[in-house]
Amino acid sequence: MRSLLSVLTLSLATLCATLVHARENHALLIGASTYPNLDERYWLVGPANDVDLVRSFLTSNPHAPFADENIIVLADGVDGATAPTLAAIRQAMADLAARLQPDDFVYLHFSGHGSQAPAIDEDAELDGLDELFLPVDIGPWDDGIGVVQNALVDDEIGQMIASLRATGANVWAVFDSCHSGTVTRAAPTGDDDVRLRKLDAAALGVPAEKLEAPVSRATPGSRPRPESPVDTGGEAGGFVAFYAAQTNETTPEKRLPRGMPGRRSQGVFTFTLFETLAERPGITYRQLGQEILRRYAVGNLARSTPMFEGDLDARVFGAGAAGDAARQWPVRTDDGIISVAAGRLHGLSEGEELLLLASPADADDAALSVLTVDFADTFSAELTGAEAQDIPRGAYLRKTAQSVDFSLTVALPEPGSPPADKLAAALETGDKEDLFGPRLRFADPGAEADLRLAVLPASDRPDAIWVLPATGVLAETGFTVTPSIGTGDKSDLELAEVLADTLHRIAKVQNLLKLGGAFGGDDIDVQIDLQTRSPDAPRLRALETLPVPQLIPDDEIHVLARNREDVPVDLNVLYVGSDYSITHMFAGRLQPGDRLKQGLLRITDEAFGRDRVVLILSPAKPQSAIEDLSFLEQPDLPPTRAAGGAVGFADRLAEAGFGVTTRAAAPLGGGGPSGPAPAIVMFDLDTRPAN
Repeated sequence: MRSLLSVLTLSLATLCATLVHARENHALLIGASTYPNLDERYWLVGPANDVDLVRSFLTSNPHAPFADENIIVLADGVDGATAPTLAAIRQAMADLAARLQPDDFVYLHFSGHGSQAPAIDEDAELDGLDELFLPVDIGPWDDGIGVVQNALVDDEIGQMIASLRATGANVWAVFDSCHSGTVTRAAPTGDDDVRLRKLDAAALGVPAEKLEAPVSRATPGSRPRPESPVDTGGEAGGFVAFYAAQTNETTPEKRLPRGMPGRRSQGVFTFTLFETLAERPGITYRQLGQEILRRYAVGNLARSTPMFEGDLDARVFGAGAAGDAARQWPVRTDDGIISVAAGRLHGLSEGEELLLLASPADADDAALSVLTVDFADTFSAELTGAEAQDIPRGAYLRKTAQSVDFSLTVALPEPGSPPADKLAAALETGDKEDLFGPRLRFADPGAEADLRLAVLPASDRPDAIWVLPATGVLAETGFTVTPSIGTGDKSDLELAEVLADTLHRIAKVQNLLKLGGAFGGDDIDVQIDLQTRSPDAPRLRALETLPVPQLIPDDEIHVLARNREDVPVDLNVLYVGSDYSITHMFAGRLQPGDRLKQGLLRITDEAFGRDRVVLILSPAKPQSAIEDLSFLEQPDLPPTRAAGGAVGFADRLAEAGFGVTTRAAAPLGGGGPSGPAPAIVMFDLDTRPAN
């Protein structure tokens, strides 16, 4: 009887353990930096730092924590980690699949070089090319069997992910690498830290004729969707994938966070992704993707277009509920030092003031005192303003001030060329403060900056000053607008005026996008959807905004809005062109419960590139005038600037609220007791020729 009872007890325990299996979070982090079989100029620095950053975030993130023992790290340059060889990656994927149970969550991260090679199965690829991720033991092209030795091909990655999903686990894969594209390093960054995570197939020995033979099967006149580098099919578990760039683009790594002593080389995509998650836990994948796109535009970080696919309306890491923006953290008092487990990744910086609260539920006016951030690194901050022994148990520190830096720092070109010397002379002409204003700041060549001015002797405009992003890299593919200012046809004063006009227009667009981050729309309940139609498909249909939609001439965009608030809401719609134009499309009021269906625009063939639809929602008082933001309009910025055209623009810029004061950070108010805060909603669009 005792034996039977023991068997029954054991069986019941086993059954209960099966029934109450708690979902576990697992991660496989792969970072390939050094490639012994390749020339050292192709080696990277950032992947090891990416893996370190991601692992630190996963283990410290309270919203969806990962246990140390559930994180597999394959990275060279990380203490205790296994080298990310092809065999090691295959084995780690197999080991991970063997451990998974239904409803488990898996995070996969790939940082390193990508490349392309002729497709093993040409019918499976639209462009006839396979996308590759390069393990550290990558070898050369083997012409005998037609493959790059030890390359991890997109088809095999898809099979690996399918094996994970077959267990019933949900998978999120992030690829911070790229595969192709031509770029020119055009301006110094001061520390030789900008590297591109793609390797030309020629460096692997792939014959050029084998890359030129495949032909894309895209239909002329179609609206192409970016092709996913990984095909995972429709297996049991859920799947979301984030890619740093489309397959014909590059993505950079750069020393981040900007301006921080001791900053490290990081993948721009990886850092931006986790910076967003640190500040906004519990958001959906769609919200995360849209915020990454906005931060790319604001920071001039990269000209690539990240791709997002899968169940984008699920919450990141499979979390069940939304989390509030991370604005407060429990206080730690170790060895007399007051600190919080939040740092620059969470939006904290030296000199910032935080409220000390006895409880996380306390109101701001119940603060015990105000503490100041004395030091901040990526994941932690130390504070002064109180003695550690005076901090009550269970206390929290809260960030209340919200500000936007409206300054624009521009690095000057390297001296010694006629265009650079003429620009230097032009900047000494007239009153610099009157011309450029207090928020446009010039920095030495190579210094940290938002934009970089450069002379490109090998370009089609060797006498021009080019305006480049912070990386100093000029993209030569796609339809990206890169402004340039000729120097040979202008006097010094004319050159200074045109440069001031160019930078003011760019700054105005940048500041509008910055405001979009400060007023992200979380506090106002207005549903916004975009629709589209075209001559060949005249019925209105939903416009999916991730991945970034690609539109061609004669495509139309319409907006649907529904006010779910109990107060009126004013809606203004702006169209921000890739040429830095701002067009005011609509202004109107939605009463509580109102629905708006409004045609906005038709795509023309006059300019192509990355455009944005910006919707500004403002709570209104009954019987008040409708808020009209048409004064924000500005004409396009021609890629090639001639003399003149700057008269009166500074006045319009000031009217828009940018550049009025000498302070770089402008304080922003919240909704408060009177109602919800304003909101700015943004959607990115890529416009392309029809053929």
